[in-house]
Amino acid sequence: MSKKPTQNIHEYLAEFEDIPGTRVYTAARARKGYHINQFAMSLMKAENRERFKADEKAYLDEWDISDEGKEALLARDYNRLLDLGGNVYFLAKLFSTDGLSFAEAVSTMTEYTFPEYREMMLNGGRSPEGNRSIKGGY
Repeated sequence: MSKKPTQNIHEYLAEFEDIPGTRVYTAARARKGYHINQFAMSLMKAENRERFKADEKAYLDEWDISDEGKEALLARDYNRLLDLGGNVYFLAKLFSTDGLSFAEAVSTMTEYTFPEYREMMLNGGRSPEGNRSIKGGY
């Protein structure tokens, strides 16, 4: 029986890095964004949401989050937070704290307004043209 050739997991995951608008949540991203995600999860408790809303900067200063991460959180720059290892499902706690629906918050990560984003999704989502592997020419 012949053995199937294996590919290094890091090489395999790196193949996804060239897909426009796509960030694969890897173990490396999870480690990088650990404190951002723990902060976001803290917002599940009403008392933490109240403290955060009362003074966002002071609350963030209690966390071991980089200055870049704090800036991205304060600016609600979700794409930058994803790049810094934020997980969209954890960041949803921040969306909710801000009174945003998941779809409304995600629309800010695109070039669309929320009504345009909603319409695009109702019409089947974004076209795969130009949204696949760059090196693959798709």
